[in-house]
Amino acid sequence: MIRSKLLLSLIFCLLISTVDAQEKPNVVIVFLDNFGWGEPGFNGGGITRGTPTPRMDKLAEEGFRLTNFNVEVQCTPSRSALMTGRYAIRSGNATVPIGEGVYGLVGWEVTMAEMLSDNGYATGMFGKWHLGRTEGRFPTDQGFDEWYGIPNSTDESVYSEMDGFAESQVPETMVMEATKGMKPENVRPYRLDYRPLIDRDLTDKALDFMERSVESNKPFFLYLPYTATHFPTMPHPEFKGKTKNGPWADLLFQIDSYLGELQDKIDDLGVSENTIFIFTADNGPESLNHGSTNMTVETSIQGSAGPWRGTLFTGFEGALRVPFVMKWPGKIKAATVSDEIVHAMDLFPTLSALTQSKVPDDRIIDGIDMSDFMLGKKKESGREGFIVYMGKDIFGVKWKNWKLHFNEQEAWNTVKNTYTMPKVYNLYEDPQERNNVLFPHTWVPKAALKQLEEHVISLKQNPPIPQGQLDPYEPE
Repeated sequence: MIRSKLLLSLIFCLLISTVDAQEKPNVVIVFLDNFGWGEPGFNGGGITRGTPTPRMDKLAEEGFRLTNFNVEVQCTPSRSALMTGRYAIRSGNATVPIGEGVYGLVGWEVTMAEMLSDNGYATGMFGKWHLGRTEGRFPTDQGFDEWYGIPNSTDESVYSEMDGFAESQVPETMVMEATKGMKPENVRPYRLDYRPLIDRDLTDKALDFMERSVESNKPFFLYLPYTATHFPTMPHPEFKGKTKNGPWADLLFQIDSYLGELQDKIDDLGVSENTIFIFTADNGPESLNHGSTNMTVETSIQGSAGPWRGTLFTGFEGALRVPFVMKWPGKIKAATVSDEIVHAMDLFPTLSALTQSKVPDDRIIDGIDMSDFMLGKKKESGREGFIVYMGKDIFGVKWKNWKLHFNEQEAWNTVKNTYTMPKVYNLYEDPQERNNVLFPHTWVPKAALKQLEEHVISLKQNPPIPQGQLDPYEPE
């Protein structure tokens, strides 16, 4: 009798855990590299960029589209903000690393992957990390069960073709693979022969990861930071020449097709209604032709920021605003659009609420829980603005439909201009940020700068982690 009761209790516990696992929504984040606001058809791109984007557009029709979703203006800071829910300046990742020293997230930081892993999620990442390339700083050290991809950026794929590189003693970038608790293994050199192929492999591994997770009846977090559309612009051979409108259009067609494969797989697995699917990017488009080289490879083509001025490494809206769609059938109302301000760091607490995961309470989290906004329970996002960083420098402040600029530069390789008095732009009337209306709107800085004052005070009370900080690290 006792044995029977114990057996029934065990079965009951197993059933309860199974139900709990099924009730936790899966989370998929597709994160493009240097992908401008104006690229998808749903933002006025698509055919105006050389190819329709039917799967992007279908996703927007089925989900919640944000026209004012903002990120940091460089790759590493943007990925840090997404993963930690904090301004990148706090984590010591305010700038893209240039040298070969230590950089990235210290072990003390809690990533989105760690948060979801602690809540019973299978966590897989396939793609570009850019948050550490030394021991203890890889994705599988930061909450991911498995990872395949590159530690840094795609421009490193051209190194082997450059005169002088072989004699430079700079280590060649490797495609890497790892599982949690194991040292990453080098799979192959990341050269131009693999540059056009890698996103196909990332997609295949993502599809396999989702299938394995569903078979094991475990909720999953899939983070898919593609290498597209970063320089060099090299579509997969299956897509090269498909649009007859050049490599950029071919690559856009490729991205759209891969996005469709992911969506179809989720439908085939029968988990669409229990999957939160997010499509966005790390920052706005690249700016200039990268110059002539001795390589037989297409140079980068300037991307489209739509109506906004600027590209990556600037403080303009073209760097900050990127495409964003969030889909969750039955939970998030389809075909909805909002121009409310949202920042990438808001996804950390928002997904915590939607998945009933725990946000760390021993540090400042700059992100705002927007779960009620995403679910349509509120019309306002709860965010009036944010601080605009370019590297370690505060370039401006965004507040409602206004922008204050203390510094400006046209592109990554141009002179920075610093102003005694901030320039003020009305983004509704002047999306190109060219008409300074500080006078007569001197009231705008008085309203907008309150958030900057609070931010500066918080940095003094909780000093940022120094860039290049070694582990182990504990805040004072």
